[in-house]
Amino acid sequence: MENLAFKNGQFTVMQVSDAQDMHVVRKAMVTMLERAYNKVKPDLVLFTGDNILGNHLRDARFGSKQVIFDKAGELTRMKVSLKNILQPVSDLKIPFAFLYGNHDDRNLITKEEQADIYMSYPYCVPFNRRDKSVDCDTYYIPIFGENGAEKLGIFMLDCAWYDKEENLCYEMITPKTVRWFCEESERQRERNGGSSIPSFLFTHIPLPVTESLFVKCEKDDPDAVRSRRRGGYFKLDKAKAQGFAFGYPSVLSSDSGLFEEIKAQGNIKAVVFGHDHKNRFTASLDGIDIIQTPGASFRCFGNDLRGVRVFVFKEDDINSYETYTLTYFDLIKPTITSRLRYIWDADDKLGKIRL
Repeated sequence: MENLAFKNGQFTVMQVSDAQDMHVVRKAMVTMLERAYNKVKPDLVLFTGDNILGNHLRDARFGSKQVIFDKAGELTRMKVSLKNILQPVSDLKIPFAFLYGNHDDRNLITKEEQADIYMSYPYCVPFNRRDKSVDCDTYYIPIFGENGAEKLGIFMLDCAWYDKEENLCYEMITPKTVRWFCEESERQRERNGGSSIPSFLFTHIPLPVTESLFVKCEKDDPDAVRSRRRGGYFKLDKAKAQGFAFGYPSVLSSDSGLFEEIKAQGNIKAVVFGHDHKNRFTASLDGIDIIQTPGASFRCFGNDLRGVRVFVFKEDDINSYETYTLTYFDLIKPTITSRLRYIWDADDKLGKIRL
């Protein structure tokens, strides 16, 4: 694959978070994504975790009865599930990259085996195959200027894994991943004469610092969301953040000091995540932009924020990037047919949100 590069001074990234579907896919999501690709014409698509509903590959089409009983059966269904989201971008010849979430490997298929499926598509951006100290979905993507110089960096960080022997899912950034981030940031400076490259870090689950964007409130506050872990009700602090939160953030158990290292390295302009399907907001903490992207899945919980996020970068001023979201009804004209398709396909139907 050729190097990813700015064209006419611009580079556009589309983030798809929590596609989270199965071998029999909800058509509304596929249609939404195809419309988004054709409207935006991104230079790169990032699938940022929970790309499939990996813990339900054995289930019957309706209900939760198991009808698949071996790894081969799971692998067959996984290939079809991934084809549902990867074939459309491949058909349009759009480069794509991926990382995993907390659902992708909750089955008998390893992350490396899944990665081989992604790599079987011709426009998959190369991922980590060499550094065994971190996961295969922890890697760096350089974006080059029209003159061939490195202009923009994208860090992809794994943050969740399923221990198949313990039957437990872990949600954290490991110390080894933090060390890798620091070392890769240093390599970035070495490649560029000692200067950092403006970079963006994508991971699936919100960092713990995200909780500082929420303030305690009364139960009857119209923006109140409940946190069982912290006890009580909270709302998005509009003095710090812009957007919507229809659930308290489900954050990593630990980031192993990643956010402090992000501040220390000085190259990361924004940390971007998904996981919380119903939330969409942006904020700034200690000079780092915090960006929450809503889920795309129609099979799992969500609301009318279902959609994708777009980033538009200008080569001559990457720090002044633009980001926005496109929802299902932004992309598909609200007609009787499209509304019926939404109602039929979408789980957790909440009606119109308070935009």
